[in-house]
Amino acid sequence: MREETAALSGLLPEELLSHLHLEKKYRAKQIFKWIADGARAFEAMTNLSREERERFGATERIFSTTVAQTLRDPDGTVKLQIALNDGNAVETVLLTDREGRKTACVSCQVGCPMGCAFCQTGHIGFARNLTAGEIVEQFFHLEDAVGRLDNIVFMGMGEPMLNLAAIKKTIEILCHVDGRALSRRRITISTSGIVEGIRRLADEGPDVRLAVSLTTANEALRRKLMPVTEKNPMGNLRAAIAYFNEKTGKRVTLEAALMGGVNTGDAYAKEIAEFARGLNVHVNLIPWNPVSTLPFETPSNAETKRFFSALERFGLNVTLRTRRGEKIGGACGQLGKSAARTADEDDDY
Repeated sequence: MREETAALSGLLPEELLSHLHLEKKYRAKQIFKWIADGARAFEAMTNLSREERERFGATERIFSTTVAQTLRDPDGTVKLQIALNDGNAVETVLLTDREGRKTACVSCQVGCPMGCAFCQTGHIGFARNLTAGEIVEQFFHLEDAVGRLDNIVFMGMGEPMLNLAAIKKTIEILCHVDGRALSRRRITISTSGIVEGIRRLADEGPDVRLAVSLTTANEALRRKLMPVTEKNPMGNLRAAIAYFNEKTGKRVTLEAALMGGVNTGDAYAKEIAEFARGLNVHVNLIPWNPVSTLPFETPSNAETKRFFSALERFGLNVTLRTRRGEKIGGACGQLGKSAARTADEDDDY
């Protein structure tokens, strides 16, 4: 058995040039472009010589991951379980909005160490960070399944600020002019509220959008729901968001997962308004998506509407996220598989 080599999906053109011992730079650009355009075997790279296609095909891997399971919701949401080469797995989701725009929601870690009480991923533990190639491949697997994507959000399994180096390289690969050439304006990084990461993103880039999972601005309640608050208290978080606003000139999205009878009262709306005062933010409300093992309930439509209206009365810019992918466990907070499927599992939900 030959020793496994690095998957080419996670390499930039200059790295391909060195890794493949190519003599001509344009060859590396050609291979990089082929991968971005959907080539999953060297035989498809017709502008390479036959000798090169055979040699690389025998010694190199384009991808290190495979699609283990595909689930399709009637609402158009698609969830892929991606098998990693060490037996672990992650999930990635296609989201489609009312205008038909397609967004890849990708994972950055196997599991998640943050332990948010209302999120299934936080209850399965943490195994490891993903490599840039493993993240890039989620995007390309989705494109293979559903066609060209419009956006990418780092909102799947894991905390992006704890794997920022791999995410930066993922963005560099996907945005590279000689490859997929995705616009940075179409990229959002989400965090549970890691202050140092927000400040690093403001200082060092990449120049992308930021979303913060706030859920509640009540410090005591947030500490119970989101353990990250212990080391990243609300005052520090607010200051980091203000810093990001000032340094980048970009608006930040505050995500609030609403749980029935937990964080939907008028007092909680007022606290979010006070937290947001003076910040360049937009509030996105997400009615909690059911997870059978967790002790929460989805708020009623009336409860959600009251909270929405209360935030508007306080002068906030608010949207209500359409619930999608719930039937296949693909909605926000429902991702949870961390081991590859077995051979006898069905391919469809």
